[in-house]
Amino acid sequence: MENILPWFALKSVPGIGRYHFKRLIDHFKSPAHVFEASREELLDLDGMSERLVSAIKQHRIPEQVKKELDLVTQKGYRIVTMADNDYPPLLLQIPDPPPFLYVYGNLDGSIKNVAVVGSRNATTYGISTTKQLCANLASNGITVVSGMAIGIDAAAHEGALMGKGKTIAVLGSGLERVYPSENIKLFHKIAVSGAVISEFSLMTEPEAHNFPVRNRIISGISLGTVIVEATKKSGSLITARLAAEQNREVFAVPGSIHSFKSTGTHTLIKQGAKLVEQTQDIIEELAPLIQEQAATKNTKQNKTKAKLPPLSSEELTVYKALGPYSVHIDELVRKISIEPGKLSSILLKLELKGVAVQTPGKLFSIKTKSMK
Repeated sequence: MENILPWFALKSVPGIGRYHFKRLIDHFKSPAHVFEASREELLDLDGMSERLVSAIKQHRIPEQVKKELDLVTQKGYRIVTMADNDYPPLLLQIPDPPPFLYVYGNLDGSIKNVAVVGSRNATTYGISTTKQLCANLASNGITVVSGMAIGIDAAAHEGALMGKGKTIAVLGSGLERVYPSENIKLFHKIAVSGAVISEFSLMTEPEAHNFPVRNRIISGISLGTVIVEATKKSGSLITARLAAEQNREVFAVPGSIHSFKSTGTHTLIKQGAKLVEQTQDIIEELAPLIQEQAATKNTKQNKTKAKLPPLSSEELTVYKALGPYSVHIDELVRKISIEPGKLSSILLKLELKGVAVQTPGKLFSIKTKSMK
């Protein structure tokens, strides 16, 4: 897990929160490049102060990080970073994605995700409706996302499993502190075909302030969020609000007009949430988004899916920075933060391997099929 260490190191720098982390990765492409960057290069980035730059330059990996990674390996968990292909692509679109996730089970980089959340103190109607809805979603190839709490969340996961599909649980605690403890069997069942994920270190307790933070992941990983049974003060409404702020769809399942447990969902419907009477209401609404997201994902992956000769990690980094339109070598130096001499050597290797082409003026691009 040596390549994971820089991710933990950067996250542990005092003052580097999720927003700063994303900005640094967007610019420098990897934590290793952040630590290799000069003070001047770091200060050129918006939001970086002298204090933060000094903290980066002086930082050393805490001993606790290595112990944490040893425990991850020992327990059979995985670390999935923002740079990995199976990191949830929709999550990268929110302003403050987790730099990495602790994963029990398997993520597959799917975009066909729908969050289903609601009351912990759910009614029989809420539980049965949720199970049937999620079983239908799962049987239609949609991954159900929820928070593994008792009530509606647990019913959402159980329904997806009933439908022989995948489900993702997002914890507000560490993977070694399963909450609530009565869901430990569900925790293991989910991981068989889906995943339990958390951005919190393994031993993090389920403290109250963690749950609103984790809710942004539940909504952020999903194309839409469905609320089932929520009072006007329900925490599920936080997830609905976050979904709306992330420009995702919000759905609500109506309940009885006599039940105070559905007052929150009814308020959402009045405010414009899409009313759900059957699974098809969700699928029809999300179908265009699924097609649009899939097209975007395919476009981004076209280069890496092409049949490439064996490339070193450095060569692959440079290759991914190239596009079909020519870019000057100086721009590449700035883009991926690499020494000009080293970059020239790598570009020459890519030319010799037939995947890059140089045009006059030190301009470079990928070699397309039409080029001979």
